[in-house]
Amino acid sequence: MATTTTRRRSGANTSNQPSATDRRQQERLPPHDHRPTTDDCMNDDQLLRYSRHILLDALGIEGQERILASHALVIGAGGLGSPAALYLASAGIGKITLVDDDCVDFTNLQRQILHTQARVGMAKAESGRQALQAINPEIDIVPLQQRLSGGALDALVATADVVLDCTDNFATRHAINRACVHHRKPLVSGAAIRFDGQISVYDLRRADAPCYHCLFPEGDDVEEVRCAVMGVFAPLTGIVGTMQAAEALKLAAGIGESLSGRLLLLDALEMEWRTVRFRKDAGCAVCSPTKDGQEPGYLPRPDADRESADGACRLAPSVQAG
Repeated sequence: MATTTTRRRSGANTSNQPSATDRRQQERLPPHDHRPTTDDCMNDDQLLRYSRHILLDALGIEGQERILASHALVIGAGGLGSPAALYLASAGIGKITLVDDDCVDFTNLQRQILHTQARVGMAKAESGRQALQAINPEIDIVPLQQRLSGGALDALVATADVVLDCTDNFATRHAINRACVHHRKPLVSGAAIRFDGQISVYDLRRADAPCYHCLFPEGDDVEEVRCAVMGVFAPLTGIVGTMQAAEALKLAAGIGESLSGRLLLLDALEMEWRTVRFRKDAGCAVCSPTKDGQEPGYLPRPDADRESADGACRLAPSVQAG
């Protein structure tokens, strides 16, 4: 089909001065600033596929084009990574790197909706690629069956525009956080266990934003629980994982307010939400300036990813409301 270059949208401001909404969106554009160029213009098929996004005044054509130009790194292709990756793909994220070192197990099928019974035994990364490609064959899916750590994790985070932590242990979460701090990449982190879920955003592009370590300091005496032992309510992983996708898409498009500085906690048994607000820890060993006022140092831990990042289930550390 012929390529369409029209950028007019319903309700667009036709004056020479930017509207208040436009100014707010411009202020939220990420540093990589995927402003559409002539080469980024959507064709007719894309305009039709993403038409319901384009109809949203806060998103429109330019926001969708930023989504199409973005690279999302999804670490963990399990309970959270499944719905997160599916919605990123359907929404048109241009590139998804899906990382998981595990294979599909029969017990995963209760909640890990990327996978099917026919693909039991297949690498989760490849199973996920097949599912995502079936939904949206136009986007680039890169499956990685490996346990990311050290330099490999650092190098991969550097290439991404937004990182989704869909893993299930503190060591991996802290390793991902350090890499995101190092490269100033926004991090969307979710967790779910039993009937309890949580989600937050660590927008590390901003100097005043807290990191994961500010909220959950590494080395604290926190009980780590796994769904293989404690169980997890299947729809809970869908709720939290879908919210991770929503936050990642907002960050990619440069719209709305993220969950930076807010931790949302869900009790799915009572279906009650509560919000915990938190700030950057001035003494954080990961993201705060050094005593000499220099940029925060990068603290690689060779053993930081010693456990599997299969994303099959999640931990949910308890947090006291402040």
